[in-house]
Amino acid sequence: MLRDAVRSLAEAKIAPHAAAVDEEARFPREALDALTANDLHAVHVPEEYGGAGADALATVIVIEEVARVCASSSLIPAVNKLGSLPVILSGSEALKKKYMAPLAKGEAMFSYCLSEPDAGSDAAGMKTRAVRDGDFWVLNGVKRWITNAGESEFYTVMAVTDPEKRSKGISAFVVEKSDPGVSFGAPEKKLGIKGSPTREVYLDNVRIPADRMIGEEGTGFATAMKTLDHTRITIAAQALGIAQGALDYAKGYVKERKQFGKPIADFQGVQFMLADMAMKIEAARQLTYAAAAKSERNDSDLTFQGAAAKCFASDVAMEVTTDAVQLLGGYGYTRDYPVERMMRDAKITQIYEGTNQVQRIVMARNLP
Repeated sequence: MLRDAVRSLAEAKIAPHAAAVDEEARFPREALDALTANDLHAVHVPEEYGGAGADALATVIVIEEVARVCASSSLIPAVNKLGSLPVILSGSEALKKKYMAPLAKGEAMFSYCLSEPDAGSDAAGMKTRAVRDGDFWVLNGVKRWITNAGESEFYTVMAVTDPEKRSKGISAFVVEKSDPGVSFGAPEKKLGIKGSPTREVYLDNVRIPADRMIGEEGTGFATAMKTLDHTRITIAAQALGIAQGALDYAKGYVKERKQFGKPIADFQGVQFMLADMAMKIEAARQLTYAAAAKSERNDSDLTFQGAAAKCFASDVAMEVTTDAVQLLGGYGYTRDYPVERMMRDAKITQIYEGTNQVQRIVMARNLP
């Protein structure tokens, strides 16, 4: 029922704008409005804070079905979870009440600020500083590659509170867009997911109340990593949706396109490509759903399974979308058809929330 409902909504309200959103590199306002109106913009927020209380698998299905028609739009529910999960996992009750309620109501979005210009895969090498000043913390630094920056009202920001302790000297904070000293860089000009703004976040003497720290001082990096264990699965879901969308479009196309007097779907070479695409997507789906179930139960092997799902599904998405472009031939290479957009959108799923090379390091360190 959930899948059918999200698919119907995505096809009616989000798909018609997907090409324009990509072409104009603009935020998918129509998608945000449609998702919010149907309470699908942040389904993970627990019921006690006014949310839908969806479990990890339901959240994955929502993201998958939105990504099937528009990858940029699927980053609304995905990044709302990424940005707010540190508060849900480690925040005080007061912090949860304050920030989850507006998120659940659709009055605000949440972004996640971990990466920096010189701290990508080595996130613990960050330089953003937070210095205690009485009942306040003062933050200074630059965060890079921040999804939905400028659109989101709330930001989970990781900052160094004790430079001597490396990862154990990092703390997490909630910063608001309206806090004095918060500003944003120009949107990055990207290969794909053009409808989701990616910008730098500048923190210039941003003074915030001490109670906006998420968890204890020095626990920020642990919270960040724990968050990614759960949210990598949402990127697997996004990749899965992109791949499914590409296969669905290619499947329809090859039945219509005729060469040598018959539909190209009748040629065995084409059939083998479609069979491989469908088989790999199904394998990615099973891995992703199993990882979502582990995320819900907080199983001990979640770190391995989340990394495996993200890594496998994103590799599949890149392969499947490339094959979809191939199946459409010259048409696949034009912007008149959606598969070239899907191929461009798929690439980022191999890079963000930990590159697939980093996922393999994570898996190797956590072999079951």
